[in-house]
Amino acid sequence: MEKLLEMAKKVCDQAEIYYNEPNSSEVLFQKGELHDIESQFQSGIALRIIKDGKLGFSYTKNLIDREEFLQNALDSLKGGVKAGYSFPLTKELPQFNTYDPHVEKVTSVEMVDHCQGMADVIMEETDAELEIAGYKETRTIRIMNTNGTDLQNISGSNGYWVNLIYPGGGAGLSRIFEEKKPFTVSKKDIAELIELYNSSSKVIDITSDKMQVLFMPGCMYTFLWRLLSGTSAKSIFENISPIKEDIGKKIMSDMISFYDDPHDDSVPGARSFDDEGVRTRKFSIIEKGVLKNFFYDLNYAKKLNAESTGHGYRSSMWGGDPITMTPTPSLRHPRIEIGDKSFEELVSMMDTGIILDGAMGAHSGNIPNGDYSVGVSPGLYVENGEIIGRVKDVMVAGNVYDTLKKVIAVENKLHTCWGGRMPAILCENISVSSK
Repeated sequence: MEKLLEMAKKVCDQAEIYYNEPNSSEVLFQKGELHDIESQFQSGIALRIIKDGKLGFSYTKNLIDREEFLQNALDSLKGGVKAGYSFPLTKELPQFNTYDPHVEKVTSVEMVDHCQGMADVIMEETDAELEIAGYKETRTIRIMNTNGTDLQNISGSNGYWVNLIYPGGGAGLSRIFEEKKPFTVSKKDIAELIELYNSSSKVIDITSDKMQVLFMPGCMYTFLWRLLSGTSAKSIFENISPIKEDIGKKIMSDMISFYDDPHDDSVPGARSFDDEGVRTRKFSIIEKGVLKNFFYDLNYAKKLNAESTGHGYRSSMWGGDPITMTPTPSLRHPRIEIGDKSFEELVSMMDTGIILDGAMGAHSGNIPNGDYSVGVSPGLYVENGEIIGRVKDVMVAGNVYDTLKKVIAVENKLHTCWGGRMPAILCENISVSSK
């Protein structure tokens, strides 16, 4: 990498090298039986160059010919993509305990044994069509640039995904359990999941109405995608955010505080720098319902006469290989501040409503505007503070900014879920429609 950087320095104004090396193993169980074991090792290098105010980019999974790789980046300058920013000089960052070497020692056999143990218990006590996955991953990221930055982050995680599918359909109760070090899912967590599944086994027919909805962490990406879009500097620049003029204004319930915390070292993935080498920090976006900040990468910070907030990441809303992407404004560690109610207390507060445990079709609708219309997958039905069954062929619709004005209470615990760590949120007067 050092040699490549020196070569680039001779023909460009600035250059940056991004190295990503993920190493993972996964075991998958279906219907209580081992279905697949897979291991992956894929490293890659991406090169960004700036010359005469233009951006060049190339990437490879196998760096064989440095000259050709650099020439590909030079050739891409013909695309005329403007780059008015500079790569940062970043040093003396906080250090986190993101890597436990014991993760690498977790074997596929150990993960298979633990998954089999969970499967035996769940299949004995439920009629679920069961899926379980166990995984471990280590990842090394290194960023170097011609302005003197040379940063590295090594992280590791061990996790399990458990999905109890109701017979005759694709909907199921799923949970993610993840730690920085080797662990096993507790008997208590499995027992609670079994109890929730069994209490919701009966199918209940309902009529369309406005009612209370308990949004669970497993469906929270429905809100996240819309909040990320609305508060991204890219949306502000493109003039598609409905809250672009609302800094300092109250836009939702004072029970909602939305922030990014890359320095939370209690869970996997803490980062002291983003994918551009910019220093990260705990960053508040919404405080007690008041919009405080938008988040920026280097590119859109320059376009909007601001500074990067350390949110330049090689990612997209729909996933993908980071090596193939250039950075864009993104939140990697989003959180919603916890409240003061347990899950059991939230359920007991409901008179008539549904628990939206998972959402189907969250990618559809006008995401920039905050609108959503999702199928419940699954939705548990509550009457008088008790779960009495589940609903089918039901939709929940609204606008994220309107929905989060109708908050009754927020759970007192964060859960690992797709895209971040979230509590359950109980809202009222939400549109629920049945087929």
